[in-house]
Order: sequence, then C-alpha cells, then structure tokens
Amino acid sequence: MEHYLTTLFLIIIFAPALGALVSGLLGKYIGVQGTNWVTISLMAVALALSLWLFYFFYQTNPLPYNINFYQFAFADQLQFNIGFLIDRLTVFMMVVVTFVSFLVHVYSMGYMQGDPGYCRFFSYISGFTFAMLALVMANNFLLLFFGWAGVGLFSYLLIGFWYERESANYASLKAFIANRVGDLGFLLGIAVILTYFGSIDYQTVFSAIPQLAHVSMVNLGHGSVNMLTLACLLLFLGAVGKSAQIPLHIWLEGSMEGPTPISALIHAATMVTAGVFMVARLSPMFEYSDMALSVVLLIGALTCFLMGLLGIVQNDIKRVIAYSTLSQLGYMMAAQGVSAYPIGMFHLMTHASFKALLFLAAGSVIVAMHHEQDIRKMGGLIKKLPITYICMLIGALALSGIPPFSGFFSKDLIIDAVKLSVIPGHQLAYFLVLGGTLVTALYTFRMFFLVFHGTPRMDSKTFAHVHESPWTILVPLLVLVVPTILSGMLFFHEDLNGFFCTSIVVLPAHAVMSTLQAANLSSMQFLAEKSLGLPCLLGVAGIIVAYVFYVRAPQIPEFIAKRCSWIYYFFIKKYFIDDTYDLVFGGGARLLGMVCYRVVDMLMIDRGVIEGGARMVASVGGQLRKLQTGFLYHYTLAMIVGLVVIIGFIWLGCAWN
Repeated sequence: MEHYLTTLFLIIIFAPALGALVSGLLGKYIGVQGTNWVTISLMAVALALSLWLFYFFYQTNPLPYNINFYQFAFADQLQFNIGFLIDRLTVFMMVVVTFVSFLVHVYSMGYMQGDPGYCRFFSYISGFTFAMLALVMANNFLLLFFGWAGVGLFSYLLIGFWYERESANYASLKAFIANRVGDLGFLLGIAVILTYFGSIDYQTVFSAIPQLAHVSMVNLGHGSVNMLTLACLLLFLGAVGKSAQIPLHIWLEGSMEGPTPISALIHAATMVTAGVFMVARLSPMFEYSDMALSVVLLIGALTCFLMGLLGIVQNDIKRVIAYSTLSQLGYMMAAQGVSAYPIGMFHLMTHASFKALLFLAAGSVIVAMHHEQDIRKMGGLIKKLPITYICMLIGALALSGIPPFSGFFSKDLIIDAVKLSVIPGHQLAYFLVLGGTLVTALYTFRMFFLVFHGTPRMDSKTFAHVHESPWTILVPLLVLVVPTILSGMLFFHEDLNGFFCTSIVVLPAHAVMSTLQAANLSSMQFLAEKSLGLPCLLGVAGIIVAYVFYVRAPQIPEFIAKRCSWIYYFFIKKYFIDDTYDLVFGGGARLLGMVCYRVVDMLMIDRGVIEGGARMVASVGGQLRKLQTGFLYHYTLAMIVGLVVIIGFIWLGCAWN
C-alpha cells in the first residue's frame, strides 16, 4: 500500500512539472492545441488523484506518510533529504491547489486566446502549480524552501508576463524584492532550527520542541531571546512576505499587471496562502510561543482592516479584488494567531473558491469591455452579461460573509475565535476583524454596483459590442459557484470536529477550538443562530451603504471625498507606505550609489589611485630624467661616487666585525 501511495504522490507532483516542461520547451512544435491537451490533461490527472487521496484519508484516517526518496546532501552528521509528509492537512491543500489550478488552465484557453506567449503562459502556470505542490507536500524545511522560492520565481515571471509593459516589469521586480526580504527571514529561521535541533526534518524538530522550548539563544544585556520565539518570528517574516501581510503587502496590488487568470491563481489558492499553510504546518512550534502567536494575530488583524479600507478608493476592478485578498489573508492569519488553525484553513478553502470566482468573473467583464478595467467607465452591464452578473453576485455575497454562502461560516468562526482567545492583543484584534466585515461589504458592493448597475458610463459603440464571454470562460465560473455556495455548510462540522487530527497541534492553554466545539452546533443551527449576529448585520449594512452611495445617490461619495480630501488622499497614497519605502530604501540606495560614485569611484579611485598614480609616475620620471644628461664626465663621476660608497660599506662591515 505504501508503495502504491508513493507512486501516486510522485505522479501528482510531477504531472504539472511535465506539463510545464513540454509546453515551455516544445510549445512551438505542438502548437496551441497540443499545449492545451498536455497541460490540462496532466492537471486533470493531478486533481483526480488528489481527490482520491482526500477521500482515502477522510475515510480511513491513516497515520501520516513520512517518506524520504533520496538523500540530497550529507555534511557533518547532518542529512538533507528529499521527501514528502502526506496527512490530512497536506491532502486538503493538494485538492485546493489542483482544483483552482485546473479551472484556471481551462479558463486561460479563452482568456489568452491569440496571445503570442500562449505556450509560455501555460508553462508558467503549470510550473507554478508544481512549486506549490512541492511546498505543501514537503516533509522538511529544505523542500519547503524549494517550493517557497519556486512560487516566488514563477510569480515574478507571471506578473511580468507582458514584459513589453514598463509597469509589468516594475510590478514583477517589486514582488520579487518584497518576497526576497521575507525569504531572508525565512532562511534565518531555518538556520536557527538547524543550529539548535540539528535537523530540518519536521518530525525530528517537532518531537524535540517540548524539551527545547525554553532554551535562550542570545543574551542581550539583562535579558535574552527565546530560541523558539526567534525561530517562529523569523519564519513568520517569510509568511509576511509570501502572504502579503503588513508591512510587506506592497507587491500584491502590482501583481494585477499580469493576466487575469494569474490573479486568480496567485490570489485564490496558491502563493498567498503559502504563509497561512506554513503557520498551520508549524503549529507544534508556534504553540510554544505566545509572543509569536500574538505577533501573528495583530499583524493579521491590522492587515484585515487597513487593507480593506484601501479597497474602498480603488477604481481598477482587479485592484479592488486584490485588496480584498489582502484583507481576507489578514482574517486567516488572525485565526492562526489565536490557535484556531483549522478555522484559518477553513477560510483558506472557502476563500479559494469565492476569490477565484470573483477574479475570473472580473476577467469576463474585462474581456467583454475590450480590456477596460476602470469601474468608473462601466455600469449597466447586467443586461449584457447576465451569467457573469449572477456569478459575481454570488462571489460578492460570499466575500461579504452573507449567509448561507461559504464565506459566512468561515469568517464568523474566525471572529468568534478571536473574541474567545486569551492571546495578548486579542481585544484590539477583535474590533479590527469585526470592523473588517463592514468594510469588506462596502468595497465589494461598491465595485459590483458600479460595474453592473446604474447607467452605462462608456461610449455607445463600446456598450453595443459588449456580449457574454465564451464557454471556456463561463464554465469555470459556473463550476466555482458550487463550492462558493456549498463548501461552508459541507465542511463546517468537519472543521470544528478535528478533521485535521494530528496534523495540527494545539496546547490546552489555547483552547479556542475546544470552546467552539463545545457548542456542538450543526451548520444549519449555526446559520440560524448567527444570521442576526453582529458580523452579519455589519455586512448587510455595508451592502446597503454601497447601494445608497453608488446607485441611488452617487453624489454623496463625491461630496465626502471633497470635504474629507486629506483622508481620501491618505487612502489613495496607501498610507504612504510605498512612498516611504521609495524614499528610505530607493532613495537611500540611490544616495549610497551617488556617494560611492562621487567619493569612492571619482575621488578615491579615478583621481586618487589611477590619476594620482599616473601623476606620481610622471613626476618621479621627470626628476629621474634630469639625471640623464648625456655627458660622459657626469656618468664617470656617478660611477666613482658609487664605488666609494660601496667600499665604505665594506669597510664599515669589516670594522664592525
């Protein structure tokens, strides 16, 4: 049985890798149709096998499969292996990743039709899926970092896919640099683990944590740094970069420069959720550090609320949804910070479906509008795009946490978990995540109403040519509608009652999940009880405010923007975080470069070493040249003087002895 499962694991992870290689290297020979068949069929294989594994682990609940395939390196008694850890947490993520990736592959056939980089695009998204699968299936920090760096590389390639655009190149570099900052912390965290545990294998590290949890690492004056806390904070810095949490969130908005299918792939279920998955996978470490959990909680809650506010002032349809991703990732991190890891993963799953639905629906609108993305130039599209309208409405309701859609269940559980927590900072975090429900509904339905309702704000010629998207775009939308509606109700009971089993560790001191389980509510009971709860009411209030402001009385937001122009400008400038980075790091790098150029290069090297050396040689040569007079008696005199000096030295030497 183990050999059979090992074969399945290898097929799942290498199927998208094979698709990436074939479409990338042989795309010009097999053409568009060949690329479609190869990449999509291989992704279908990976999805089907992932679903079977999920069913197998759900029905039989076997022990985790920890398999090492080969030894990558061996140095000073340290082994670095390549292997997989397959348990319920792993198969859960495998299904989410392969499901969304498969739909994005199908959707891309219609969206990318006619693009000269068609085969290259499919190579990138298949490679992206391979890297994400390596990340979630890893049984050690080495393979985890391989997948971690891999999704960073492919995100750089995909964001800058249309490299002819200067904005795309800038956005891809911004994403690459921001992720490298987080990756530096991630590597340092792995170094701390390797130093103190002598291994990077998950099971070896996890089993040793209770004995080493209170080891101090560095003495700092009158205090010290706990080794485990430092390791967790450094690893979380990697998650801050990858999952776009404050203050390394700056790259995610720019990722909208890539094609819309990439926005769905990056934002829904793959790269940005890697940090959330990592914290859940390393729950045996984070559970022993309240300080690390508190940092995770507060960073997540701040990201949830502050990034949601920025979504209210965005006018690009994809950027509005991008800021909603930032906000929802904050919810997931807040759940991890209060040790409600299963609920964070629950929201990851529901978010994957409704966020992919929203992005792909936005892509349908963009295609219909001839690649116009400014929602101020849309309006009245409900009659032209009825199927897209219904799909986006369902996605918007789920994102806003309106029952009975999937986002309602997972988001309300997160808010309850934060409220019940005892982790330091949970009071502030509760008000932030609660306020996020109002903000989320407001910016989501602002976008929805401006796109589909009101009078058309484009020219009559453009409006006349708007029509519904082809089946390759609509079918993935209709498929995603199903989990967007049902996944919350179907997975609610399993999530609260130990679906992840031993994959996730929670200490008795952090008993939020136990408290929620004690209520013993079914999904229908939870729905009836929470439908009139404060989070749901705030979501409904946000929808009503958006309807009044942007359908009934659009002059109100214009009036508010003029009267509170400084607040509006503060949001438009994104809290000046990007400007601060440009000034401090960009300006600092330019200043350092100028100093090196003026002082080191021009003054010290050019004028000092090069020109100074040349002048010195010329000066010495000029003085020595005067000795060459050409007169014989001068040379004879020099020889006599030299001979006298030599004889004098010889005589002094003899007299000394």
